[in-house]
Amino acid sequence: MSDLLNRLAYLQTRRDRTPNLDLARDLAARNDKASIREIAQNMWNENKNIHWDCIHVMYEIGSIEPKLIEPYGEDFIKLLKSRHNNMVWGAMTALAEIARVRPELIFKHLDEVKKAKEAGSVITIDNSISALAHTGAANEKYNRTILPYLLKHLSTCRPKEVPQHAERTLPAINESNKDEFIKVLKKRNNDLSGAAFTRLGRIIRLAEKL
Repeated sequence: MSDLLNRLAYLQTRRDRTPNLDLARDLAARNDKASIREIAQNMWNENKNIHWDCIHVMYEIGSIEPKLIEPYGEDFIKLLKSRHNNMVWGAMTALAEIARVRPELIFKHLDEVKKAKEAGSVITIDNSISALAHTGAANEKYNRTILPYLLKHLSTCRPKEVPQHAERTLPAINESNKDEFIKVLKKRNNDLSGAAFTRLGRIIRLAEKL
């Protein structure tokens, strides 16, 4: 096993995330593309623990600098079809970051992203909304295709999910579509109370200022 992989949490017999976080921060800070390539290659390691740790390191790198993991976008799309839930949500977390710098990848694979969202865990759904919103923010064509899907989701998702998912949708909202967005949120306000109601009201006010 290489010295690089030996820094992964599993190979250090650690159950916490700290070694992976430390490795991600180190590789991002040094812009170490060769080591990032090795980590990316091991997202397909036969050992599922190494496989998972490498996905984790990659999406943590992406949260610091999306361009460093952007070349591996197609790998994350393939991982959306994994039978293992943590692989799927890890891949979607990475794609949410990649969408900021390579929205065309998400748009090209909209069907796969939507399918993973519909069948996914809470984390997968959360990050799919972010991936789609950042893609929709890229240009008018993408926005016209993606925003109706996001608004439909906001109209039908569970009340407790509305504030967070509305917040994640904000990147796709602009002066030309904000009225539609606000209309959907005001309807959902009737389903909320307490902190969720207050949070959604704040998002509505942010949208009104666009």
